[in-house]
Amino acid sequence: MATKCRFIAEPKTAAGVPLGMFYLRELSSNVVINQYLEIQTAVGRPGVDKGPIHLVEAGLVKQITDLGWRVKFDGHHQFEDVDAASDPPVGILKNPRLVSRVTEAVAEAVGQHARNGELTVTLGGDHSLALGTVSGTLSAHPEACLIWIDAHADINTVETTESGNIHGMPISFLLGIGSQVSEFSWVKPLLKADRLVYIGLRDVDAGEKRILRENNIKAFSMHEVDKYGIGKVVEMALEHVNPRRDRPIHMSFDVDALDPSVAPSTGTPVY
Repeated sequence: MATKCRFIAEPKTAAGVPLGMFYLRELSSNVVINQYLEIQTAVGRPGVDKGPIHLVEAGLVKQITDLGWRVKFDGHHQFEDVDAASDPPVGILKNPRLVSRVTEAVAEAVGQHARNGELTVTLGGDHSLALGTVSGTLSAHPEACLIWIDAHADINTVETTESGNIHGMPISFLLGIGSQVSEFSWVKPLLKADRLVYIGLRDVDAGEKRILRENNIKAFSMHEVDKYGIGKVVEMALEHVNPRRDRPIHMSFDVDALDPSVAPSTGTPVY
């Protein structure tokens, strides 16, 4: 029998918006999937933007249904009217208006599902979409914690980024670290550093390492995963961000956390 969770309404339902996977504390019987968009910003490798729809076409909805969830799939949405070619950089930040518009729409969708007590499964092109998914969660559950599973910290600021790729910056926006960018003024810095934990880091920029130290952010690298095993690392991560197991959890998973030998289809492989 599914465990009751005070963060998910009965009958338990889950809803989706693209990027990784998102859930509130405990899974149960109903799932809503809204595949929202395809977005490819600056990874420089074609095909990343097609990942979400291919996952659905490969049978994701049926697979979740087979796990005992009731699935609502709201179809596949794109933003054809947003032209990246006419989106000049802000400083060195690439496609800022495109990323802002898409992620703000994602935030509104995720927030509404969360307020409805629904569980959201999200699929996306790159990790800039976490600006929307995490913002949506925090708008409904400001006490939520964030587990970020990724090879990268994605916490560069306007000052530390060397590439200008916003998919390497979402955590800094969510924490309110670094200079503000007017295009992202809608992002509320509701995330708290002590409610953030990383799992799987193995490619962290020098500026990001400094930010992690200065903000006392907990991170488990692949060294800890190899040493303790993923089960123990997950337990330690939960103990840090959710010691009483009374907070909703947003988990964001980047496929590049996996070794490229088993998951080569990423725009940012780390060998």
